[in-house]
Amino acid sequence: MNRFQGKVAVVTGGNSGIGLASAKRLQQEGARVAITGRDARTLDAAVSAIGAGTLAVQSDVSRLEDIERLYSVVVSKLGKIDVLFANAGIGKFAPYTAAEEALFDELFAINVKGVYFTIQKAIPHLNDGASVILNTSIAARKGPENMGVYAATKAAVRSFARTAATELLGRNIRVNAVAPGPIATPIFGRSGMTGEQIEGFKAGISGRVPMRRMGRPEEIASAVAFLASDDASYITGVELSVDGGMANL
Repeated sequence: MNRFQGKVAVVTGGNSGIGLASAKRLQQEGARVAITGRDARTLDAAVSAIGAGTLAVQSDVSRLEDIERLYSVVVSKLGKIDVLFANAGIGKFAPYTAAEEALFDELFAINVKGVYFTIQKAIPHLNDGASVILNTSIAARKGPENMGVYAATKAAVRSFARTAATELLGRNIRVNAVAPGPIATPIFGRSGMTGEQIEGFKAGISGRVPMRRMGRPEEIASAVAFLASDDASYITGVELSVDGGMANL
């Protein structure tokens, strides 16, 4: 399929995990792709993985000047934007009794402030009829232990999808969210958990998924590509769960 032939797609946090898989999928379907990430080394590796012509911009979504620079570079090199996947985010976990102010501030700066201004600063550069996809999480619905702050950030992002969808209707810009369940990505290595804790978490969470396994980044990428495409032309403001049934069964 070439659903995105001639289209420009931007994927924040496209240097690993779900973002990388989604950037690959969009590029495979014909899009000219720009990715962001905070780490130059992983950005270079991602460009090699995605393919020739991929534009990489080192950028931190918690810094508004970085977001503005991103769009300046993208528009100057690729043109106006048809698909935006606001994916960049972090996952750090602690119980209510142990979560420190620094963890709270970091999660909200990247997962909430970063997403809000990623959308806001993109609006002048979006083509009419563009598609915006936000990365939420089923954690915002389930109330999982040790995820009070993280889940709250994702609930805020879900709200952004609704309000942005309403405000951009006049330009036929659709805004939707994809809500992953437990997905096997490098985010666990940056969560603050030890290796033993990560393996224990993965084993435990897989047992609670009705499909009895963790998901793959490519499975989220398929949902992102669907929401970004004209196949979803009558869909806006929704949150699509890709979670092996975990949120509903």
